[in-house]
Amino acid sequence: MATTGPEIEVDTLTHLEERVQKAVALVQRLRQEKEALLKDLATSQSALEDSQLANLGLREELETMQTERKQVRGRLEKLLGHIDQLGAA
Repeated sequence: MATTGPEIEVDTLTHLEERVQKAVALVQRLRQEKEALLKDLATSQSALEDSQLANLGLREELETMQTERKQVRGRLEKLLGHIDQLGAA
């Protein structure tokens, strides 16, 4: 059973067609994955920006509280100094 020229060409063409179909399917899958990854990236970047804004707000609040704490401490020390003067008199 010898294979003839046309049969070999058909087998080669069929094989090539299968490979092209696989390549097309692979490209489609990769494009879908790329789109999904781009959406995930956009979501992550948005979340990062939100976190950075929240962090900035918290940092400012912390600085304000630290300043207020220093002021309260100074006022308390001053009041305690006055109380000590009253006790010494």
